[in-house]
Amino acid sequence: MNVHLFIPCFVDQLYPHTAMNMVKVLEKLNCTVHYNPNQTCCGQPAFNAGYWNEASSVAKKFLNDFDGEEYIVAPSGSCTGFVRNFYERLFENAHDNKAHKKIQKRLYEFTEFLVDVLKVTDVGAHFDGKATYHDACGALRECGIKKGPRALLEKVKGLELVEMKECETCCGFGGTFAVKYEPISIGMAQTKVSSALETGAEYIISTDVSCLMHLQGYIDYHHHPIKTLHIADVLANGWE
Repeated sequence: MNVHLFIPCFVDQLYPHTAMNMVKVLEKLNCTVHYNPNQTCCGQPAFNAGYWNEASSVAKKFLNDFDGEEYIVAPSGSCTGFVRNFYERLFENAHDNKAHKKIQKRLYEFTEFLVDVLKVTDVGAHFDGKATYHDACGALRECGIKKGPRALLEKVKGLELVEMKECETCCGFGGTFAVKYEPISIGMAQTKVSSALETGAEYIISTDVSCLMHLQGYIDYHHHPIKTLHIADVLANGWE
């Protein structure tokens, strides 16, 4: 199966190893992975900041970069959800609207693609430790992703998965929200991390590195005994 990678800004600039681990898993599952080096951003940061004209220009480039018929896979529920749900607003009265509708059917978040398209929950991973899962807002609320990541993690040998009380609560990042409303954002991170610590977990796992970066910053500042991991980094562990 041919797959095209969409690597969001956060992953490209700060967590490239997560992208490589996603490729590792996809190739193990017999996918032929393609990457267009001309790709940039989906337009979400500009859109959320109110710069819709600029976001539209970036989104048009995204449509051109991923023109075709094959699946597109991204290690981000946030960016996947943005393209699926908000390109309609950007291209409501434009001819690009048809192009967006095609991409909407082809674009999948990584775990969603594994479970819903490839029909795989056991990728043969091994990871020793106790972890809890954070439902990132983009994945949960914009893509409806809930059971898939858990099904994948439950099949990881050596991993004990426990639920925290605040699993669906926002972590407080929200892009520029964390900058504009810093005290609220920090308080939300505190709630999330405290809930995770109550489970005795060693790791917080999620689909979105933006959430994990925010939580790791709070964890490091307060020296809490817990770490964050993207699910691709877990699923690529324990096999060559």
